[in-house]
Amino acid sequence: MDRPENLVLKDPEPRIHPTAELKACKLGRYVSIGERVILREVTVGDFSYFERHSEAIYTTIGKFCSIAANSRINALEHPIERLTQHKISYRPNEYFRWLGVDAAFRARRQAKSVSIGHDVWIGHGAVIMPGVAIGNGAVIGANAVVTHDVAPYTIVAGVPAKPLRQRFEPEIAARIENLAWWGWPPEKLARAVPDMQAMPIEAFLDRWEDSTL
Repeated sequence: MDRPENLVLKDPEPRIHPTAELKACKLGRYVSIGERVILREVTVGDFSYFERHSEAIYTTIGKFCSIAANSRINALEHPIERLTQHKISYRPNEYFRWLGVDAAFRARRQAKSVSIGHDVWIGHGAVIMPGVAIGNGAVIGANAVVTHDVAPYTIVAGVPAKPLRQRFEPEIAARIENLAWWGWPPEKLARAVPDMQAMPIEAFLDRWEDSTL
């Protein structure tokens, strides 16, 4: 990888499909937002991407996350303890003049934010429920419904989602955490990609734990 830097790196500005709807969001470098994605008060870290028809609200997403189509992060909560769970009680402004959004219910939703670490893969159609935290390197299976926190480097699936296995042995996972490759500058990442493709994980770590690379 000896090409001039200006030929290696592409434009880091986020790419947002014209049909996507974003409100009060913060997007990192190289972020990609796909067709008809809807985001509300979401922070998305560098290189993370949303595929088509996904939605998220009140969520913080780390770097290098892969979010598949039709996923839903922080699925809507309804006030089932009230006379009606319909939105007429918390968004009456959609039906009546002079009645505003229920600020207390909105604050209740915001308080149950979702936190997603770095390098998390959320499979097609997965649903992440309010208040859940997902650790670095985790995998959420297609159509899973995640109701509880997911530990780092854990693969979960099902309804409700349950752990299937770990991606790596604990020692390897700890070395990846210590490497914190998601914080590398793009130039270093570009140099490391061929080794990511060709080397077993142990060999990659043995080489790239050398801070001089």
